[in-house]
Amino acid sequence: MKLELKEVTDLKSVDVSKLVEESEAEGYRFLRRLVDQYEDGTNTFDKEGEILYGAWDQHGHLVAIGGINRDPYSDKHGVGRLRRFYISPGARRQGIGTKLLKKIVDHARGHFKEIVVRTDSANADAFYRANGFSGDLGLPDATHGLTLDSQYSKTMQ
Repeated sequence: MKLELKEVTDLKSVDVSKLVEESEAEGYRFLRRLVDQYEDGTNTFDKEGEILYGAWDQHGHLVAIGGINRDPYSDKHGVGRLRRFYISPGARRQGIGTKLLKKIVDHARGHFKEIVVRTDSANADAFYRANGFSGDLGLPDATHGLTLDSQYSKTMQ
């Protein structure tokens, strides 16, 4: 599948409705929160080091989205939190998630020492572990973490 990964600088100009609908059908509310928080200004991915990316297929349809914020749950310096990471069900198992994650992590290298994420999905757990994240962090607000060092680039290539 041909894929275009690019920064989303204005979520209001991107049609995320299909992804929101799909995610809600799967029982996830975090993409609805992405839209709501962007609209009310509480999270627009505009602080230092933060970024939001989208992935579009060859027909120009948004098939994945995800970004990184400064971790609001950590008092440690240099911790980024992977946020609102979602791949359309029809686009899964095609390497899109891995490409999007790599893009986010490559960006994060210049801004964060560590990336954390929280998930309760067994599939997401397997995905993050396969992409170099460690699990079972023992933290209440994060289930997986990745220290940004050369190990990651070897894993992802």
